[in-house]
Amino acid sequence: MMFDMDDLDVGRSYKLMSSSILPRPIAWVVSQDADGVVNAAPYSLFNFFGGHPPVVCIGMGRPKGNDKDSLANIRATGEFAINMVTQPLVQAMNTTAVPFPVGVNELEKAGLETVPCTKIAGHRIKSSPLTLECKLQQIIDVPPSSVMVMATVSAMHIDDSCVIDVDRCHLDSSKFEAIGRMASPGWYTTTTDRFAIPQLTVEQWESGQ
Repeated sequence: MMFDMDDLDVGRSYKLMSSSILPRPIAWVVSQDADGVVNAAPYSLFNFFGGHPPVVCIGMGRPKGNDKDSLANIRATGEFAINMVTQPLVQAMNTTAVPFPVGVNELEKAGLETVPCTKIAGHRIKSSPLTLECKLQQIIDVPPSSVMVMATVSAMHIDDSCVIDVDRCHLDSSKFEAIGRMASPGWYTTTTDRFAIPQLTVEQWESGQ
């Protein structure tokens, strides 16, 4: 079946995309406004688009043309932290997705402890095994209902147990117990079920190895 995207509204187009582009990593964004009021929220339209300089992008919706707290804070300060969501943190992540009123600290509601970041002014989630400290590069409008936030990563905090070789930046990602987003509204998956595909040379492929 062919879907002509020009014939769809925002809701149906989103359903098709979010049900087919998967699994998606989750950016658990911790930001703060100009007065230091902290906000936390998960976003599943997220990935990295450059290794050096390290660049990440997050798609953020603007319901009824208005910025959500995360986006408003990023515009105000130009900084934010992306924390990894793991299986033990799923319920806490879900709590931070609740549409609390402006000014409510979702981290406190979820019982999450934070620690100061190193190269930005904000905070990161202490129990998350990986955090990216991000500085805003640009915000690209995607009319009529969203934006794409592009940022450079200034620092990474990684749990020691997940680091195999510091000099080679070799990690054991299986220890993260990360989760990914599947179809809307509430389906997720784990990254613990995995298999390896060896990278072949042309000669190996041609010989059928």
